[in-house]
Amino acid sequence: MEKLFYTIGETAEAIGESVSLVRFWSNSFPRLLKPHRNAKGNRQFTAEDIDVLKHIHFLVKEKGLTLEGAERALMADKASVSKSVKALESLKEIRAQLMEIKNSI
Repeated sequence: MEKLFYTIGETAEAIGESVSLVRFWSNSFPRLLKPHRNAKGNRQFTAEDIDVLKHIHFLVKEKGLTLEGAERALMADKASVSKSVKALESLKEIRAQLMEIKNSI
């Protein structure tokens, strides 16, 4: 069963980035990300927040957009960005499987 909330460390691991970058992005994209805060004040992210962070990661790290450009792209056409991110994740999984097969031969 999927968790309702993920810690910032789990979120950073899910997108393959550092905790400080996740914190920076959550502050930089207030219209797209609104992490829940627990009683201690720690950020807690939902699965939807993690998807948005994956989209931001794709646009900023893979496509080379600025933070403002990434926000505009997500606000304008989130569906096409989502398709691109899913395609890239699938290709990375296939590559990992192929490398595993290559190393076992």
